[in-house]
Amino acid sequence: MSGAAGADGRPLSEVVKKPGRGRRIILWRHGQTSWNVERRFQGTTDVELTEAGLGQARRAARLLASLRPDAIVASDLKRAADTAGELAALTALDVTHDEGLRETYAGVWQGLTHDEIIVRHGDEYAAWKRGEPVRRGGGELETEVAERAAPVVLRHAEKLPDDGTLVVVSHGGTIRTTIGRLLGLEAHHWESLGGLSNCCWSVLGEGARGWRLLEHNAGTLPEPVLGDDD
Repeated sequence: MSGAAGADGRPLSEVVKKPGRGRRIILWRHGQTSWNVERRFQGTTDVELTEAGLGQARRAARLLASLRPDAIVASDLKRAADTAGELAALTALDVTHDEGLRETYAGVWQGLTHDEIIVRHGDEYAAWKRGEPVRRGGGELETEVAERAAPVVLRHAEKLPDDGTLVVVSHGGTIRTTIGRLLGLEAHHWESLGGLSNCCWSVLGEGARGWRLLEHNAGTLPEPVLGDDD
């Protein structure tokens, strides 16, 4: 007995086969820094990993290496570049660094603790948390971050083979806005995506209607989110 066929005569297994190229994007946040621990807003300030952060990167890299990534692209800031370097050492892949993946530039907020920001810029902070378009500290809008970061991710994803995997090593705020843009969410709703803990990641998979969020804040048991975007 022959198998079922579609209207065009092709086997049904071919008709219902998942469209698209089956690519996957892993958006990986950098390891812990001293400013994360102090709840100090980093933005584009080039803060290095702590020893604990380097250990987080090494542990996470072992897990991500098992996914056999095809390419790695990272922010050029040290905390992301050094995190990416741990995965590169295990996979023998080169890391492409791109400043388009840097964290949100936040002007005078950078270097301040969250408590200091609330005291000095409380109205601005509250407006941001309500989802209003705010240039935090006179810096970038979240939509502007998405406009520079998402094209970098898509450009590298386009180079993947079918069913290939891209690892993007970046920052909490930048990853949030990039996911929101790639999922087609309105900017007002990007806050509904919870923050990433240090060295955790989110996974986007290619589906029939575009990119889908398959995993979010994966990599460990739940931990506090310490960073600019919490």
